[in-house]
Amino acid sequence: MPPSNARTVRFGPFQLDLHAAELSHNGSRTKLPEQPFQVLVALLEHPGDVVSRDELRQRLWGSNTFVDFEQGLNTAVKRLRDLLGDSAEKPQYIETVPHRGYRLIVAVEKPITTAAPISAPPARWRMMWLAVSTLLIVALAAGLVWRQRLREHLRPVKIESLAVLPLENLSGNPNEEYFSDGMTEALITELGKVQALRVISRQSVMHYKGTNKTMPQIARELHVDAVVEGSATRAGDKVRITMQLVQANPEHHLWSESYERDLHDVIALQREVSQAIVAEIRGKVTPAERASLAGAHRVNPQAYDAYLTGQLYLHGDIGVGDRLTKSIHSFEEATQRDPNFALAYVGVADGYILLGDWDLVPPQEAFPKARTAALKAIEIDSTVAGGHTALGWVKTLYDWDWPAAEYEFRQATKLGPSDSDAHEGFGQYFVAVGRYGEAEEEFKKALEFDPLSIARRPYLGKCSLLKRRYDETIERERAVLDIDPNNAKALIFLAEAHVVKGEFESAIQEMERVGAISQNKGTLGLIGYVYAAAGRKQRARKVLAQMENLSQNVYISPFNRAIVYAGLGENEEVLRWLEKGVEERDHDMAFLTRWTMFYRLHSDPRFLDLIRKMNFPQQ
Repeated sequence: MPPSNARTVRFGPFQLDLHAAELSHNGSRTKLPEQPFQVLVALLEHPGDVVSRDELRQRLWGSNTFVDFEQGLNTAVKRLRDLLGDSAEKPQYIETVPHRGYRLIVAVEKPITTAAPISAPPARWRMMWLAVSTLLIVALAAGLVWRQRLREHLRPVKIESLAVLPLENLSGNPNEEYFSDGMTEALITELGKVQALRVISRQSVMHYKGTNKTMPQIARELHVDAVVEGSATRAGDKVRITMQLVQANPEHHLWSESYERDLHDVIALQREVSQAIVAEIRGKVTPAERASLAGAHRVNPQAYDAYLTGQLYLHGDIGVGDRLTKSIHSFEEATQRDPNFALAYVGVADGYILLGDWDLVPPQEAFPKARTAALKAIEIDSTVAGGHTALGWVKTLYDWDWPAAEYEFRQATKLGPSDSDAHEGFGQYFVAVGRYGEAEEEFKKALEFDPLSIARRPYLGKCSLLKRRYDETIERERAVLDIDPNNAKALIFLAEAHVVKGEFESAIQEMERVGAISQNKGTLGLIGYVYAAAGRKQRARKVLAQMENLSQNVYISPFNRAIVYAGLGENEEVLRWLEKGVEERDHDMAFLTRWTMFYRLHSDPRFLDLIRKMNFPQQ
């Protein structure tokens, strides 16, 4: 910044403190990030004149910094406009001059002036001064180069966590949002393979899609050291992405680059970008992680498009069977177009697992198909964490192969240490086998990587319930409901805790709220159980009749009928339906020993025989 005698400069309704880099307006002060500050100073030096993009590049990065500065400059100007309350479409302060640069269009009270020129030295000293100054410049330049190289070599690893913000869709077509969102998720998955990094999940970063929050704000909310942001554009069979890495505190631009590749190489591109980011922050990459980030097969563009469409449906409302069916159809289309596309097979497996878990199709139809797809994904690429997570779910919910389930989830969390879905799945496995302390640790890890998730929080209360800390369960679930009053899982676990404590009216209130919120017929059994436990047996039998009528057209799991009979205290019926659950391999049977309503049957020989049939490990 050219020197000035003034400490502050006024323009429009604002005042800029040049020493503190603070912007004042109506009594409030805002500390400007370095790059927006430099852009503003450059504009204030030349009010009304065009400041070229090349001038700004020289000012922000210098002539010896070889980066693609376009994204960085665009971001700096956008952030400056946000701080001024300005817009590119209807500018009040900063006008874009297409293909040239920017112009400050507001009056400046005292423009920043450059210092007076230094008068020339007397003639007899001129030659000596020139020689000395030349030597000083050479020495200074050499010192700066040496210092920069030393700093690069010795720079400590400060970035241990980061968030990839939703990539901006620059196509101008809102229908292309799914492409930029898919690229965002892919980069999160690739970076999440690195053990030395804590990478925030897709579910949490998508909260910031289209946000006006500043980067430091986002970093504080997500508890990360750095943020990756950028844009993605697809034109025909070409894809272009522009990325930048910004340290959050203090805010400092670390790296930026643009890439353009054939869409056939989109997976290789995602891994190339991830490698560049990891190299920039000097993350500790193991040989296995380096190998997983390096290798990638070419993918058919139509197959990739079908895969992204499947992801769009899968991440929608998973309670709607039509969405899941469409997602599976899209993933299967991707596998047909590209039989070696491992991620598409993971999508197929995930879709069938959700269909089975939501009782939308019988378990014998859903889980074997999920197993086949998961095994195919692992066969193609054993480093894809999602394949192991899917297979772990099948081994837990359907095969009841507990050692194999533990192996698959352990592989998933090893290959994707920041994969919140893998950690949640592992937690559910530990619940099924009665290892509640380990379950809670995995649920906490899932929240560590997905900190804004409300859907995952009820499982901490579930762990308290399993440990028979019922007051703690109530406290934890009420904390969830304070944020999301319609969280069905929290209401269910809260109701179960109330039943155990004999607080039946409270339990009924919670389950009736669940019935009003959830369209999942699997909650019918729990509603009937609460009515029965509260002594409202006639209401409970109406629920059983309702389930019988529904079973003429849709699948009703035996487990859900057994729960109602448990509330009624009719043990013979409970055991009959549980035996049927074993025969049909009902997925809810995987958690047979965890439900409080079956505690009084734990010493019954017939119940113990069911446990043996399901190969549960001995506690």
